[in-house]
Amino acid sequence: MDSAGYTVLTRLSGLKNELQAIANNVANASTTGFRKEGLIFSEYISALEPGEPSLSMANGDVRHTSDAQGPLTPTGGTFDLAIEGDGFFLIETPQGEALTRAGAFTPNDQGELTTHDGYRLLDNGGAAIFIPPDAKSVAVAADGTMSADGLPLAQIGLYLPTDPNSLNRQDGVRFYTEGGVEPYEGAAILQGYVENSNVNPITEITRMIEVQHAYTMGQKFSEQEDERIRGVISTLGR
Repeated sequence: MDSAGYTVLTRLSGLKNELQAIANNVANASTTGFRKEGLIFSEYISALEPGEPSLSMANGDVRHTSDAQGPLTPTGGTFDLAIEGDGFFLIETPQGEALTRAGAFTPNDQGELTTHDGYRLLDNGGAAIFIPPDAKSVAVAADGTMSADGLPLAQIGLYLPTDPNSLNRQDGVRFYTEGGVEPYEGAAILQGYVENSNVNPITEITRMIEVQHAYTMGQKFSEQEDERIRGVISTLGR
Protein backbone atom coordinates (compact mmCIF):
# COMPACT_ATOMS: atom_id res chain seq x y z
CA MET A 1 0.00 0.00 0.00
CA ASP A 2 1.35 3.46 -0.86
CA SER A 3 1.68 6.43 1.50
CA ALA A 4 -1.65 7.98 0.48
CA GLY A 5 -3.42 4.71 1.26
CA TYR A 6 -1.95 4.51 4.76
CA THR A 7 -2.82 8.13 5.46
CA VAL A 8 -6.45 7.72 4.41
CA LEU A 9 -6.95 4.44 6.26
CA THR A 10 -5.61 5.79 9.58
CA ARG A 11 -7.83 8.84 9.21
CA LEU A 12 -10.91 6.71 8.42
CA SER A 13 -10.19 4.44 11.39
CA GLY A 14 -10.09 7.43 13.75
CA LEU A 15 -13.28 8.91 12.28
CA LYS A 16 -15.05 5.57 12.73
CA ASN A 17 -14.05 5.54 16.41
CA GLU A 18 -15.30 9.10 16.81
CA LEU A 19 -18.64 8.22 15.20
CA GLN A 20 -19.03 5.37 17.69
CA ALA A 21 -18.28 7.70 20.61
CA ILE A 22 -20.78 10.30 19.37
CA ALA A 23 -23.47 7.65 18.83
CA ASN A 24 -22.91 6.41 22.39
CA ASN A 25 -23.18 9.98 23.70
CA VAL A 26 -26.49 10.53 21.89
CA ALA A 27 -27.84 7.21 23.18
CA ASN A 28 -27.03 8.28 26.76
CA ALA A 29 -28.22 11.89 26.54
CA SER A 30 -30.90 11.13 29.13
CA THR A 31 -28.89 8.73 31.33
CA THR A 32 -28.47 10.00 34.89
CA GLY A 33 -24.83 10.75 35.72
CA PHE A 34 -23.53 9.98 32.21
CA ARG A 35 -20.40 11.89 31.19
CA LYS A 36 -19.74 12.75 27.54
CA GLU A 37 -16.96 10.87 25.77
CA GLY A 38 -14.73 12.32 23.08
CA LEU A 39 -11.76 11.25 21.01
CA ILE A 40 -8.27 12.73 20.91
CA PHE A 41 -6.47 12.60 17.56
CA SER A 42 -2.69 12.48 17.41
CA GLU A 43 -0.55 13.10 14.34
CA TYR A 44 2.46 11.01 13.38
CA ILE A 45 4.92 12.42 10.90
CA SER A 46 7.45 10.12 9.27
CA ALA A 47 10.34 11.00 6.99
CA LEU A 48 10.38 9.36 3.55
CA GLU A 49 13.12 9.01 1.01
CA PRO A 50 15.46 11.99 0.60
CA GLY A 51 13.86 14.64 -1.56
CA GLU A 52 10.28 13.40 -0.92
CA PRO A 53 7.73 15.11 1.33
CA SER A 54 7.12 13.65 4.81
CA LEU A 55 4.22 11.29 5.56
CA SER A 56 1.58 12.48 8.05
CA MET A 57 -0.93 10.09 9.63
CA ALA A 58 -3.71 11.00 12.10
CA ASN A 59 -4.49 8.35 14.67
CA GLY A 60 -7.67 8.62 16.79
CA ASP A 61 -7.83 5.95 19.48
CA VAL A 62 -7.50 7.84 22.79
CA ARG A 63 -10.81 8.42 24.54
CA HIS A 64 -11.48 11.48 26.71
CA THR A 65 -14.19 11.84 29.36
CA SER A 66 -15.73 15.28 29.82
CA ASP A 67 -15.75 16.56 33.41
CA ALA A 68 -18.30 19.29 32.68
CA GLN A 69 -21.08 19.66 35.24
CA GLY A 70 -24.36 18.11 34.12
CA PRO A 71 -27.69 19.87 34.74
CA LEU A 72 -29.27 19.14 38.13
CA THR A 73 -32.89 18.01 38.30
CA PRO A 74 -34.88 18.22 41.55
CA THR A 75 -36.65 14.96 42.41
CA GLY A 76 -37.38 15.34 46.10
CA GLY A 77 -36.18 11.78 46.64
CA THR A 78 -34.59 11.18 50.03
CA PHE A 79 -31.78 9.10 48.57
CA ASP A 80 -31.38 10.99 45.30
CA LEU A 81 -28.02 12.74 45.57
CA ALA A 82 -26.19 15.00 43.11
CA ILE A 83 -22.67 16.36 43.17
CA GLU A 84 -22.24 20.07 42.47
CA GLY A 85 -18.61 20.43 41.44
CA ASP A 86 -15.91 17.86 40.84
CA GLY A 87 -15.61 14.43 42.42
CA PHE A 88 -17.37 11.09 42.27
CA PHE A 89 -19.31 8.79 44.56
CA LEU A 90 -17.42 5.59 45.39
CA ILE A 91 -19.30 2.31 45.02
CA GLU A 92 -18.37 -1.32 45.59
CA THR A 93 -18.75 -3.70 42.65
CA PRO A 94 -17.65 -7.31 41.97
CA GLN A 95 -14.83 -5.88 39.81
CA GLY A 96 -13.61 -3.62 42.64
CA GLU A 97 -14.32 -0.05 43.73
CA ALA A 98 -15.73 2.20 41.04
CA LEU A 99 -16.47 5.90 40.65
CA THR A 100 -19.82 7.25 39.49
CA ARG A 101 -21.83 10.46 39.26
CA ALA A 102 -25.14 8.57 39.05
CA GLY A 103 -26.58 9.40 42.48
CA ALA A 104 -30.00 7.70 42.53
CA PHE A 105 -29.60 5.36 45.51
CA THR A 106 -31.96 3.20 47.51
CA PRO A 107 -31.65 0.99 50.63
CA ASN A 108 -31.48 -2.76 49.93
CA ASP A 109 -33.05 -5.51 52.06
CA GLN A 110 -30.20 -5.20 54.57
CA GLY A 111 -30.64 -1.44 54.85
CA GLU A 112 -27.44 -0.70 52.88
CA LEU A 113 -27.60 2.25 50.52
CA THR A 114 -27.03 0.96 46.97
CA THR A 115 -27.20 1.96 43.33
CA HIS A 116 -30.20 0.88 41.26
CA ASP A 117 -28.24 -2.22 40.18
CA GLY A 118 -27.33 -3.22 43.74
CA TYR A 119 -23.80 -1.86 44.28
CA ARG A 120 -23.12 -0.44 47.75
CA LEU A 121 -22.36 3.27 48.21
CA LEU A 122 -19.26 3.82 50.38
CA ASP A 123 -18.66 6.50 52.97
CA ASN A 124 -15.54 8.65 53.42
CA GLY A 125 -13.87 5.74 55.19
CA GLY A 126 -14.65 3.17 52.50
CA ALA A 127 -17.45 1.43 54.44
CA ALA A 128 -21.03 0.71 53.39
CA ILE A 129 -23.75 3.09 54.59
CA PHE A 130 -26.55 1.52 56.64
CA ILE A 131 -29.99 3.13 56.94
CA PRO A 132 -31.91 2.06 60.09
CA PRO A 133 -35.25 0.48 59.08
CA ASP A 134 -37.12 2.54 61.68
CA ALA A 135 -35.67 5.90 60.56
CA LYS A 136 -38.48 8.41 60.05
CA SER A 137 -36.41 11.04 58.31
CA VAL A 138 -32.99 11.00 56.66
CA ALA A 139 -31.10 14.20 55.87
CA VAL A 140 -27.87 14.76 53.94
CA ALA A 141 -25.83 17.92 54.46
CA ALA A 142 -23.76 19.55 51.72
CA ASP A 143 -20.57 18.01 53.13
CA GLY A 144 -22.11 14.54 52.82
CA THR A 145 -22.96 14.10 56.48
CA MET A 146 -25.99 11.82 56.66
CA SER A 147 -28.28 11.76 59.70
CA ALA A 148 -31.42 9.86 60.64
CA ASP A 149 -33.95 11.54 62.93
CA GLY A 150 -31.27 14.05 63.87
CA LEU A 151 -28.63 11.46 64.76
CA PRO A 152 -25.48 11.20 62.58
CA LEU A 153 -25.14 8.01 60.52
CA ALA A 154 -22.16 8.45 58.23
CA GLN A 155 -20.47 10.87 55.89
CA ILE A 156 -20.81 10.11 52.19
CA GLY A 157 -17.41 10.19 50.58
CA LEU A 158 -16.41 12.08 47.45
CA TYR A 159 -13.33 10.92 45.59
CA LEU A 160 -11.12 11.78 42.64
CA PRO A 161 -8.92 9.40 40.64
CA THR A 162 -5.26 9.78 41.54
CA ASP A 163 -4.51 9.69 37.82
CA PRO A 164 -7.40 11.25 35.82
CA ASN A 165 -6.00 9.73 32.62
CA SER A 166 -6.43 6.21 34.00
CA LEU A 167 -10.24 6.32 34.08
CA ASN A 168 -11.74 3.32 32.33
CA ARG A 169 -15.48 3.51 31.66
CA GLN A 170 -17.67 0.43 32.02
CA ASP A 171 -21.45 0.09 31.76
CA GLY A 172 -21.93 3.73 30.89
CA VAL A 173 -21.76 5.50 34.26
CA ARG A 174 -19.13 3.54 36.19
CA PHE A 175 -15.40 4.28 36.03
CA TYR A 176 -12.51 2.13 37.23
CA THR A 177 -8.98 3.36 37.76
CA GLU A 178 -5.76 1.44 38.22
CA GLY A 179 -4.07 4.36 39.95
CA GLY A 180 -6.37 4.42 42.98
CA VAL A 181 -8.56 7.20 44.35
CA GLU A 182 -8.14 9.99 46.87
CA PRO A 183 -10.73 11.80 49.05
CA TYR A 184 -12.03 15.12 47.75
CA GLU A 185 -13.77 17.86 49.76
CA GLY A 186 -14.16 20.65 47.21
CA ALA A 187 -17.74 19.91 46.09
CA ALA A 188 -21.24 19.91 47.59
CA ILE A 189 -23.71 17.05 47.79
CA LEU A 190 -27.33 18.03 47.15
CA GLN A 191 -30.12 15.84 48.55
CA GLY A 192 -33.27 15.46 46.46
CA TYR A 193 -31.48 16.09 43.15
CA VAL A 194 -29.91 13.96 40.41
CA GLU A 195 -27.36 15.04 37.87
CA ASN A 196 -28.42 14.58 34.29
CA SER A 197 -26.12 13.55 31.46
CA ASN A 198 -23.71 16.33 30.44
CA VAL A 199 -24.33 15.49 26.77
CA ASN A 200 -25.90 18.21 24.59
CA PRO A 201 -27.81 16.20 21.93
CA ILE A 202 -27.93 19.06 19.42
CA THR A 203 -24.18 19.59 19.62
CA GLU A 204 -23.55 15.86 19.29
CA ILE A 205 -25.80 15.42 16.25
CA THR A 206 -24.18 18.42 14.58
CA ARG A 207 -20.77 16.89 15.23
CA MET A 208 -22.00 13.53 13.93
CA ILE A 209 -22.98 15.12 10.61
CA GLU A 210 -19.55 16.77 10.35
CA VAL A 211 -17.71 13.52 11.06
CA GLN A 212 -19.90 11.56 8.64
CA HIS A 213 -19.14 14.13 5.94
CA ALA A 214 -15.39 13.84 6.61
CA TYR A 215 -15.65 10.03 6.56
CA THR A 216 -17.50 10.07 3.22
CA MET A 217 -14.86 12.35 1.70
CA GLY A 218 -12.13 10.00 2.91
CA GLN A 219 -13.93 7.03 1.38
CA LYS A 220 -14.24 8.79 -1.98
CA PHE A 221 -10.56 9.69 -1.94
CA SER A 222 -9.68 6.08 -1.14
CA GLU A 223 -11.83 4.81 -4.02
CA GLN A 224 -10.30 7.32 -6.43
CA GLU A 225 -6.80 6.33 -5.30
CA ASP A 226 -7.68 2.67 -5.81
CA GLU A 227 -8.92 3.38 -9.34
CA ARG A 228 -5.75 5.33 -10.08
CA ILE A 229 -3.51 2.46 -8.96
CA ARG A 230 -5.58 -0.04 -10.97
CA GLY A 231 -5.20 2.19 -14.00
CA VAL A 232 -1.43 2.36 -13.58
CA ILE A 233 -1.17 -1.43 -13.20
CA SER A 234 -3.37 -1.97 -16.26
CA THR A 235 -1.25 0.40 -18.34
CA LEU A 236 2.02 -1.19 -17.27
CA GLY A 237 0.63 -4.65 -18.02
CA ARG A 238 -0.11 -3.95 -21.65
